Amino acid sequence: MSLFLLTFFLIYGGVHVYTFLRVRSVLTPGPAATACMVLFLALMAFAPILVRLAEKSGLELTARMLAYTGYCWMGLLFLFFSASLAIDLYRLLMYSAGLVAGRNFSSLIPSDRTAFLVASFYAVCTAVYGYFEALDIRTERVVLKSPRIPVEIGRITVAQISDVHLGLIVRTGRLQRIVRLINAAKPDILVSTGDLVDGQINDLSPLVEALREIKPKYGKFAVTGNHEYYAGFAQAMDFTEKAGFRVLHGEKEEVAGITVAGVDDPAGFRMGLGRTAGERELLGPPQRSRFTLLLKHRPDVEKDSAGRFDLQLSGHIHGGQIFPFSLVTRFFYATGTGCFRLDDNSVLYVSRGTGTWGPPIRFLAPPEVTVFELEHGD
Repeated sequence: MSLFLLTFFLIYGGVHVYTFLRVRSVLTPGPAATACMVLFLALMAFAPILVRLAEKSGLELTARMLAYTGYCWMGLLFLFFSASLAIDLYRLLMYSAGLVAGRNFSSLIPSDRTAFLVASFYAVCTAVYGYFEALDIRTERVVLKSPRIPVEIGRITVAQISDVHLGLIVRTGRLQRIVRLINAAKPDILVSTGDLVDGQINDLSPLVEALREIKPKYGKFAVTGNHEYYAGFAQAMDFTEKAGFRVLHGEKEEVAGITVAGVDDPAGFRMGLGRTAGERELLGPPQRSRFTLLLKHRPDVEKDSAGRFDLQLSGHIHGGQIFPFSLVTRFFYATGTGCFRLDDNSVLYVSRGTGTWGPPIRFLAPPEVTVFELEHGD
């Protein structure tokens, strides 16, 4: 965790330094303006830490104001940085092409000022659009047929939420939208594939009741994500269980003629809190008569799990949340988001997530509630 935080703040601090140098080269501010800019950028760079400190001190209003300011700035900064980097790459390519061709392409290369203005305009417009995209929660529907779905039941409807991140920013309004979509789907089973909560404020009680109102026929199941451990494991489990979920820590339940299995996120092991048994032992032999639904926060498919489940539901990567971060996630996970048929005829579904982490912004990665129709058939 310490290594992750160190790496994060080195990168995030570097982006702030890049932005400072870009602004100073274009606007040439005086000493007073430069000092104010340095102070603001330093405050924004450490805003995530200040938010957590305010939360731990019980200063909820201060924490919420810092969270909105700091995380909106984070999204805006990421958009500006990615646009500036793309323009810089274009300028470098045009300059290199001019050297190779022995021609002057300077008329096709934007000036520093033009590049800054274009990147700023793109960042602001995309952030505003992304704020509203983050509120546009969609219902994705997937139909899967299997001979292991009991004939007498015929069809089982499973609704999946993932990466809701209830806390300082994702609150009652967003949760009510999510609940309405779930209730409209009339699921037999509701599952949460991790990161349901993301706050250290003790009073999440107003949000519990909204989730308790959802009462599927065969129950609600959840697994831990990494943020359950970051936010405080005991508090996260207390909230999840009060919301009516059965949390599966390397366990499985037999419901509606199918098996629902769930594993803890690896972050729990690194913090000495994970209780998950190996997936191979949990899922049992590949020769099975029951349909097996595996809940797992990260979209990793273990080699030893091959052929031992029918459908794995995961999340974690948010579909990148803000493009082009989706390109970065492909370096860490083999799949993007969506439905993937594996070599052993199992299926992996990776959700784009239902809420937001950090910036309340999504761009080319709208949030989703996923509804699976599991039917008996070939």
